[in-house]
Amino acid sequence: MHKIPVTVITGFLGAGKTTLLRHLLQNNQNRRIAVLVNEFGEVGIDGELLRDCQICEEGDNPNDNIIELTNGCLCCTVQEEFYPTMQQLLERRESIDCMLIETSGLALPKPLVQAFRWPEIRNSATVDGVITVVDCQALASGKLVGNLDALEAQRKADPNLEHETPIEELFEDQLACADLVLLTKTDLVDNTQLTQIKAWLSQELRPGVKVISCHQGEINPDILLGFNAAVEDNLESRPSHHDEEEEHDHDDEINSIQIIIDQAYEPKTLVENLKEIVKTTEIYRIKGFVNVPNKPMRLVLQGVGDRFDTFYDRFWQPDEQKTTRLVFIGRDLNQQKIADKLALIA
Repeated sequence: MHKIPVTVITGFLGAGKTTLLRHLLQNNQNRRIAVLVNEFGEVGIDGELLRDCQICEEGDNPNDNIIELTNGCLCCTVQEEFYPTMQQLLERRESIDCMLIETSGLALPKPLVQAFRWPEIRNSATVDGVITVVDCQALASGKLVGNLDALEAQRKADPNLEHETPIEELFEDQLACADLVLLTKTDLVDNTQLTQIKAWLSQELRPGVKVISCHQGEINPDILLGFNAAVEDNLESRPSHHDEEEEHDHDDEINSIQIIIDQAYEPKTLVENLKEIVKTTEIYRIKGFVNVPNKPMRLVLQGVGDRFDTFYDRFWQPDEQKTTRLVFIGRDLNQQKIADKLALIA
């Protein structure tokens, strides 16, 4: 029986995974694609962005776990329901050509791939390939993995490297599992930085894994699909920091909080205040929707470190409450303290 090819899209926070998925859905070349978004946090920001892309209107029942899109694709948000969701999708396998899974930026890709060894899934689906999306500007600035030169020197001095942070481990595991690396935001670095980053990545990746620059998620789907790697059958060639660990205890250090508030914000003022919050709090990622005064459209806000991007994605619906909804992902975040700071913004 033909197995559904599944492409896993992993990468760090804010690297551009959702932008890539939106582009793939809008340029699906008549492929019937099922998309699973595995988010970290309780507000489905990424899933909602996918469902709200221009040609992907919601189906008849927006409360269903699996949303049928008007372009023939499917979209669903998965948090702790991977297995039952996969079962639902596999029951509809005759109407699916391929599947894309966007992992949380804080997820290890290897445990997800291992789930495809379960007999109930293995007989009907295979991991075609793992795509790791990497934020070039973030690497150049050392925001996510530290200074590249210093990190490389530390690795050479201590091959065991027992003092890595969880974020560095996550990033390295995402690279180790990759069949292809997409390097985003290359237009925001100079040629010297780009050359340095590509050289560093080539040392970190398995032989034969290519690094391709990608602008705004715009890449031919034929490059991303059709690896035929059957990743679940050769995981031993993709080492992880956690292969020998019975239990990984870093997740409890990283948490997400959601803040939903009726207040409207001027974008420039909100971003300036969020930058101040980031300076005093270990926040890795901010994403969400903002109610802007006297604006009929919803503002999408995404932040990594002190870099923020905003754009208006659609009009508020007539029966939709205009609220500001933000998700903060970081370490030991206190929801009340951050909510209090947001409430003070004029």
